[in-house]
Amino acid sequence: MMPPVPPTKLPKSPRPPKPQPQSKPQPQDGRNSVRIIGGGWRGRRVNFPPDLPGLRPTPDRVRETLYNWLQHSIAGTRCLDLFAGSGALGLEALSRGAAGVVFVEQAQAAARGLVVELARLGGTPKARVVEMGASRFLRTAGDANGRPYGGPFDIVFMDPPFGQEALADYIPLLDLGGWVKSGGLVYLESEKSAGPPVVPAHWELLKSKSAGEVGYHLARVNARAGD
Repeated sequence: MMPPVPPTKLPKSPRPPKPQPQSKPQPQDGRNSVRIIGGGWRGRRVNFPPDLPGLRPTPDRVRETLYNWLQHSIAGTRCLDLFAGSGALGLEALSRGAAGVVFVEQAQAAARGLVVELARLGGTPKARVVEMGASRFLRTAGDANGRPYGGPFDIVFMDPPFGQEALADYIPLLDLGGWVKSGGLVYLESEKSAGPPVVPAHWELLKSKSAGEVGYHLARVNARAGD
């Protein structure tokens, strides 16, 4: 008689994996947008295109401090927003009563987006968007149709992309081109690590602060000796 054959143990089937909970969609509010913090458009959000290299809107905290510095100087002024990007600095100026702003931005998507946002806010009559690099703009008196850009300006905002030490190149172009009125103001923004910018002898550095990785400064352009 044959001995009984023990039953073959079948391997246990693996348990099906537990369904993973689906991640909640992230809210889109605030992405690729900045909030205007004062003036007639206070609280309005301004949208800008995503994924543009070097586009780095000035933080709310920094803009608030800047406009505290400018609060008695902004109404009725003509401003130049170089490296406009999202347009946050120039739009804040328009919101607070600037007579006009020229926005200079070389990225086509950002420049065209700014045109759309100005129309949405009702700021088109007081603004001009120039799709051009800042260096070329500062070497040019007017556009291809001979229309002047309207300098010199009362206030200039200059916050180039970080990591290029660009202020050292653009400050002399701004000064030698006569883009700022005597007594006018220039806002300068760069990496905190760069320290205060070097400015021409007849400029006066009025304010310097930092927030996080951002260093920001306000200078006045005085008349040159002998002018």
